[in-house]
Amino acid sequence: MTATASGARRRYTFRDYLNPRVLVMLALGFSSGLPFLLVGNTFGFWLRDEGTGLAAIGFISWVGIAYSLQWAWGPFLDRVPALKFLGQRRGWLLLTQLLLVAGLAGMAVTGLGHGLAVLGALALVVAFASSVQDIAIAAWRIEIARDADELGLLTAANTMAYRVAMICTDSLILISAQHLGWQASYGLCAVAMVVGIGATLLAPEPERADEVMTAKEKEAPLWTARGLFDAVAGPFVAFFKKHGMMALVMLLAITLYRLPDFVRGPMVNPFFHDLGMSKDAVGFSRAVVGLGTTFLGTLAAGLVSVRLGLMRTLIFGAVLQALGVAANAVLIYTGSDLPMFMLVMGIDDFALGFAGISLVAYMSSLTSLGYVATQYALLSSAYALAGKFLKGFSGSIVDALTPGLGLMPAYAVLFLGSASIAIPSIALFLILDRHARRTAINRA
Repeated sequence: MTATASGARRRYTFRDYLNPRVLVMLALGFSSGLPFLLVGNTFGFWLRDEGTGLAAIGFISWVGIAYSLQWAWGPFLDRVPALKFLGQRRGWLLLTQLLLVAGLAGMAVTGLGHGLAVLGALALVVAFASSVQDIAIAAWRIEIARDADELGLLTAANTMAYRVAMICTDSLILISAQHLGWQASYGLCAVAMVVGIGATLLAPEPERADEVMTAKEKEAPLWTARGLFDAVAGPFVAFFKKHGMMALVMLLAITLYRLPDFVRGPMVNPFFHDLGMSKDAVGFSRAVVGLGTTFLGTLAAGLVSVRLGLMRTLIFGAVLQALGVAANAVLIYTGSDLPMFMLVMGIDDFALGFAGISLVAYMSSLTSLGYVATQYALLSSAYALAGKFLKGFSGSIVDALTPGLGLMPAYAVLFLGSASIAIPSIALFLILDRHARRTAINRA
C-alpha cells in the first residue's frame, strides 16, 4: 500500500464514510465483533448467573484459544477456495458466517439444560468459525484498499463497527437477558449475523489479490510439493525475510500487548455480578458510556498516530490499557455506586478502544500481498495465544486468593497484577521504535 502520489495524507470527509466499500466494511466489522464476547466475557456472565464456579468459568474460556490457532488455517484461506462461485475471500466469509449462525442458535437452544460440556462444545464451534471469519475479513480489508490512506479508513470503520458489536454483546444483551433470558438473547444474536451475510453477498471480491493467487496457482499448484511449501511456509519465510531478526521482537511485542486485558477478561463480568450490579445497570452503563468512550478512544488513536507515528501510538496505548485495567480495582471500595462504576467503565473502554485500533493498524502494516490471510493470521495468533491460555487460570487465581484476602480484594489483586503485565510490551515497542528510527536515518 502506498500513500497518495504527492506523499501528503489525504483528509477524509463524511462522504468518504458513505463509500459502498466502507459501508460493507462497517457491516463486516459488526459481523466480526458479534461472536467474540458471546464465547468470552458475556458467556462468563451467563455461566455465573447460573451458579457456575469461577474456576470452571476460567477454564471454559479456553475455547477462545481457537483465535490463537489462526496461523494453522491461514494458508487454506489464501490458496483453497471454500465457495468458489463467490471468490476466495467472500466464499470463506459466507461459509464461516453460516457456521456461526448454526453455533449461536445451538447455544440458544441447548443452554445449560444439556450440561456445561455440550454448551462448551458449541461455544468452541462458534469460536472456531469466528476466528476464521476474522482472518477472511482482515484479508478482504487489506486487499480491497486502493492505498495506505484507504486502508486506514477501512481499518477505522472495521474497528468502530467491531466495537459497536461488542457493546451490543457486552451491554444490550445483559438488558435482554434480564427480561428475556439468556437463551433467547443468544438466539437474537444468531439472527443478527444476517448483517454480515448481507455484506458478504454485496461485497466486491479483491481483484488484485485474486490475480496474485491465480498466478501462484498456475506457477506452483497447491497439490505440488512447491505449491504446498509456498502455501504453508511461504508466508512465514517472506515475513522473516522482510523484517529479519526484528521479526521475533515484533511477534513477542504483539504477543504481550493485549495480555493485561486478556488475563483479567473472564473475571470482569463475574466481578460485576459479585459486586452486586444488576444486569440492567451494567448493560445501561455500557450502552451509554462504553459506546461513546470506545469511539473517542478509536478517534484519539487516529489523531495521535498522525502526530506521533504508529509506534509511539502503540506505546501510549499500552500505558492507557494498563491504567484502564487497574482502574477496576477502585470499585471494591465504591461498591455498586453507579456514577463511579460508569466512570471506571469509561476509562477502561477508552483505553481499550485506543489500544485495539493501534494494534490492528500495526499488524495490518506488516502483511504482504499474496500472503495477507496467512501473515495476518500469524500476527493475530501471536497477539492472542498467550493471553487466551493464561486467562483460563484467572478464576483459579481469584479462588486461591479469596481465603486469605476476601473475594473483593482477590479481584483487585487480579486487576492490578494484570495491569503490570503491560511493562514488558512497552519495553519491546520502545526497542522497535528505536530500531525503526535508526533504519529510517540510514535509508535517508
